[in-house]
Amino acid sequence: MMALPILPRVLVTSNEMPTPGIDLLRTKCDVTILPNVISTEEQVLKALPGHDALLMANHVNVNSEFLDLAGSNLKVISTMSAGYDHLDVPEIKRRGIKVGHTPKVLSAAVAEIAVLLLLSATRRSHESRTKLEQGKIGLGPQWMLGRDIRNSTVGIFGLGNIGQEIVKRLKGFEVGRFIYTGHSRKKAGDELGAKFVSLDELLEQSDFLIIAAPLNNETRGLFNDSAFDKMKTTAVLVNIARGQIVNTESLVKALRNKKIFAAGLDVTDPEPLPPDHELLKLPNVEIMPHLGSATIKTRNDMSIIAAQNVLNGLEGKPLVYPL
Repeated sequence: MMALPILPRVLVTSNEMPTPGIDLLRTKCDVTILPNVISTEEQVLKALPGHDALLMANHVNVNSEFLDLAGSNLKVISTMSAGYDHLDVPEIKRRGIKVGHTPKVLSAAVAEIAVLLLLSATRRSHESRTKLEQGKIGLGPQWMLGRDIRNSTVGIFGLGNIGQEIVKRLKGFEVGRFIYTGHSRKKAGDELGAKFVSLDELLEQSDFLIIAAPLNNETRGLFNDSAFDKMKTTAVLVNIARGQIVNTESLVKALRNKKIFAAGLDVTDPEPLPPDHELLKLPNVEIMPHLGSATIKTRNDMSIIAAQNVLNGLEGKPLVYPL
């Protein structure tokens, strides 16, 4: 009687990992799924030793200490996200572990959320709904006026895949011009008709400023008092990237003191916001609890790519999206 082949073992960090990715893994792997919607670092580390791969359906910080405790079997880490600020990528690679993520597939869904937040913030959706619930409806022609996107200047902080998709979707709104900043001028920017500018120019000229850059040491806390002081008092800030790019205390002051007109946030710091947080009390901010990629198709597609990263890594093939 022939012995059955020993399948590589894969640990999945959430029992809400979409089925398409799980089904793909099970074609070639022995899959363990943690019985939690959101697993803690402690829970992951308790289950991880002996597994060949880790598929992260939620964010757990993977650093030197984590890898020391993970066990020597670990060969591949795949995160079901475009962002990877929770991963110490240089340290993971130094240990010979392959690591991948799921960019591009979620760009369209996140771009849609950016447009939603921009429209909601500039047309005062939350504030007007609150007035309606309070029975404080004004009838005059100056009541609850918003600001036009048409003929405005839209600034993109980080013209990567998501930033580019945002520009494509906003073109139909007859935006006056698009500007962006980053490390260098991009061919994609030229093709989209967006002008490369300095950070100060972006802050000073944008009527709508959308943050679509990764969180790193360079961007962490970049939008602080100094940045808000340079922005127009009529400006709308939208953040669909990472909450820690914006200094929360500075943002609260800017909104409360009308240094900027409004903000639309899919990400915050802290995240999630506690129910009594100051940001939730302000009328001129639209807030969503990090739902950028939260569509059925997008999450299914992300799960498939994350799973394929794992399978490719275990088979010695290049990952679909390596880091």
